Amino acid sequence: IIENYFSPDQTIGFTNAVTELVLNQRAHAEHYKLLQENEHTFHISTLQVQQKSKSCFTSNSFACGGALVRSDTNVALTDEYTDCTLNGLYLARGHQHIDHHTFIDHAKPHGISRELYKGVIAEKGRAVFNGKVLVQQGALKTDAQQANKNLLLSADAEIDTKPQLEIYADDVKCAHGATVGQLDENSLFYLQSRGIPKDEAHKILIYAFAREIIERIPLQLIREQLQHSLN
Repeated sequence: IIENYFSPDQTIGFTNAVTELVLNQRAHAEHYKLLQENEHTFHISTLQVQQKSKSCFTSNSFACGGALVRSDTNVALTDEYTDCTLNGLYLARGHQHIDHHTFIDHAKPHGISRELYKGVIAEKGRAVFNGKVLVQQGALKTDAQQANKNLLLSADAEIDTKPQLEIYADDVKCAHGATVGQLDENSLFYLQSRGIPKDEAHKILIYAFAREIIERIPLQLIREQLQHSLN
């Protein structure tokens, strides 16, 4: 399932979208969301997912447009042996403000969730990541991993990140974390010393940071769109 939001011109706009998915037993679904609206658009959206026994869900979220963006993703793992993966990449520049709020609810035993969101924030852009993983009482053998990694390209760029775990069950394997950093000066110097112009060196390092997310995408057309956005 592919959702693609884009603006054909510079008209001011407002998007308010809700997507609901229910995965029955043994169902597999892969969802893509591409946000490429102009810098005058306000975007609010919710993705609501319910998973039943032995179902597998993958979400790929990419935000590189909009003036003010709020994207919520809520996944309820309501049966045993469910598998959930959330991948995200957001690019904020100019005066853009991009929010991502995710919630994964492990209600039953033997659930697996993997979450990785990466952000590149430049100029006076601002981003927010608020990710919560809940392991309910009785959800034994849960395996949940969550990470948020951010790259700041200017002194005015800003990221507010809050990875969160709430665990009410024993015998689980869970981890979460966040990182915020800048381009490595040594790597930048190395590329320039090999004759690569500074602007190109910046692009190479930014792509290297985002590559982990982009290479997870099996659809070549979407990979090419993201590579173009990073330039």
